[in-house]
Amino acid sequence: MSPHTHHQRPQLPSREELAALPRDGGAHWNRLVFEKSPYLQQHAANPVDWYPWGDEAFEKARREDKPVFLSVGYSTCHWCHVMEHESFEDPEVARLMNEAFVCVKVDREERPDVDHVYMTVTQALTGSGGWPMTIIMTADKKPFFAGTYFPRESRYARPGMMELIPHISNLWHEERTKLVESAEEITREVSRIASADASGEMPGPETLDQAFTEFLGRFDSVHGGFGGRPKFPVPHNLSFLLRYHARTGNRDAVGMVDRTLTAMRLGGVFDHVGFGVHRYSTDESWLVPHFEKMLYDQALLAIACVEAWQVTGKTLHGRMAEEILEYVLREMTSPEGGFYSAEDADSEGEEGKFYVWTVEEVRSILPPEDADLYIKLYKLQESGNFREESTGQHTGTNIPHREVTIEQAARELADDPDLLDARLEKIRRKLFDAREKRVHPFKDDKILTSWNGLMIAALAKAARAFDHAGYATAAARAADFALKHLRAEDGRLLKRYRHGDAGLPAHLEDYAFLAWGLTELYEAVLDWKYLEAAIGLAEQMRDSFGDPEGKGFFQTAADGEELVFRGKEAQDGAIPSGNSVACLVLLRLARMTGNREFEHLAHETLSAFSKTLTKFPSAHSQMLCALDFALGDNTQEIVLAGTLDSPEARRMVRRLRARFAPNSVTAHRPGDFPGEARAKAPALAEKTAPEDGLYVYVCRDFTCARPAATEQELTPLLE
Repeated sequence: MSPHTHHQRPQLPSREELAALPRDGGAHWNRLVFEKSPYLQQHAANPVDWYPWGDEAFEKARREDKPVFLSVGYSTCHWCHVMEHESFEDPEVARLMNEAFVCVKVDREERPDVDHVYMTVTQALTGSGGWPMTIIMTADKKPFFAGTYFPRESRYARPGMMELIPHISNLWHEERTKLVESAEEITREVSRIASADASGEMPGPETLDQAFTEFLGRFDSVHGGFGGRPKFPVPHNLSFLLRYHARTGNRDAVGMVDRTLTAMRLGGVFDHVGFGVHRYSTDESWLVPHFEKMLYDQALLAIACVEAWQVTGKTLHGRMAEEILEYVLREMTSPEGGFYSAEDADSEGEEGKFYVWTVEEVRSILPPEDADLYIKLYKLQESGNFREESTGQHTGTNIPHREVTIEQAARELADDPDLLDARLEKIRRKLFDAREKRVHPFKDDKILTSWNGLMIAALAKAARAFDHAGYATAAARAADFALKHLRAEDGRLLKRYRHGDAGLPAHLEDYAFLAWGLTELYEAVLDWKYLEAAIGLAEQMRDSFGDPEGKGFFQTAADGEELVFRGKEAQDGAIPSGNSVACLVLLRLARMTGNREFEHLAHETLSAFSKTLTKFPSAHSQMLCALDFALGDNTQEIVLAGTLDSPEARRMVRRLRARFAPNSVTAHRPGDFPGEARAKAPALAEKTAPEDGLYVYVCRDFTCARPAATEQELTPLLE
């Protein structure tokens, strides 16, 4: 927790009051009050004269001969809140900023293109990056200063805003030529880095081996996860390791996944009362998290848990997936069916306050025997196990966590595991009901196309693996919502929806992630409209974002806003890169439909990033999943031809879905396959369907074995 003072955010004006405000925002509001982004609206009452990113701000900078102060963050970013409270709400800091700069606020979740360009600059200049990100640039968007969080006053060798602003202002007026030359040099260098040719031949299986070795070298065998503190979930690393295990049979690969997921589920990084996973752990043992909850973490971790359950059969992993999805469907789902973006770490001005407990609180809610059990199993202490971040002092509050599984606890207590589990669930519900009365953290209720694509994929995967119709229904609602409300009139995607309004141009990740969700949903419900929509998005992605020289995909569309450079990204971060997901989607669509152009594009993408991929493969885990698919060996195309209504057909479908077969795709060829579908999916059109019943074709490289008509005939084909 940080010792900043909490400020109650002013209530935003009503729609009527908003309509009456002048475009500069009026006496108590700046221009951000007109924006849809919750992050920008959080800063709408700052005395800083903020502008949203756009022509108006940069034209003002040219007209008034001022540099631009760019601040990038997101609504649930703890240190963004700290910098706002310390500096942007301070009248004296705001006066200096308004005099020296034209000030621009960007929500990185709405504008990942802007974030990517200037984060590249920040990392190049400082050696690290993070949010809030601070850039000072010329009116033509060329940066000459970069950093992250700055306090009001200088401390701990970090310059403060009260000293930094006059210093930059003095340089602007007294040494302008040097600053402009520096901006030009920085722009040239980051553009050179961004456009460096990383292409080569498509990597081979030795790159997968190298990545596994890198993960094994960084693995924390005691606590799970990779490296020391802080520890991030990065579930796509786990998904790669599961695929490596499937390819090689290596037990260490699945062992790292099992240990990591178990440690996370037992640790404080998982919300034991309301479910869902927090952003990351500040320590190596997964105990103390940064408490914000991001939709993309829920989606990607649910996928990893489903796959781990399929591989290991361990109840803990399957249940963790179900608990994450329960949280999302309960707390993060809009009435229209789309998924909200995030929940904040802070409530009532304190990080984690909503989630932590005192021993006294637990005893006041639970009967004595239940309280004793919970305090013992969830390691609660009278002095608290949650330390204050800046001082290291105990706060008197506790983060619930366990050191043992239910089965291990039952052995220690000489209890029946099922009875203990049922008892702990009743206790959890009582604590949950009590916690619901607390002040909830802020919820960022914007609906992002890209993150919704990830959540659709997670629900669809869980629907197939667990034979859970409710998950499929939720995924279909979200997909229908996105296809209806997150599209412009010309059919291209939009970035964000909030309060009935959709807007902003979509980026590569929006197309790639939503196409991923649609292909997974298609395999769950086998409704042609979702496969057709995924094909359409892939074609738009190719046309708008593809490099004409065949070197992967740009982050922004060809007709998008011109920034310092037009970036490409292959390396994964908290979420997979757009190129890595695009690559895997294209491969899967090629195998589903028989469209060889998609496969060619995927192979070109893998070749386009060959040098960076082979230099540090474990930083590209999602693209390694695509490489594993592209290298073949264990790929399958399965076509269900005919009706799916009979009991035997349902048994065969369940048999297909229960297994972990990441490089297998499943498609349906109904008896009445329409002509348009035949043209888009020739691999399906050529399959013969029986008049009454179902044939299952199991194919490799578009060569199919004799179709199976029963589960008994199907089983040996899968093996």
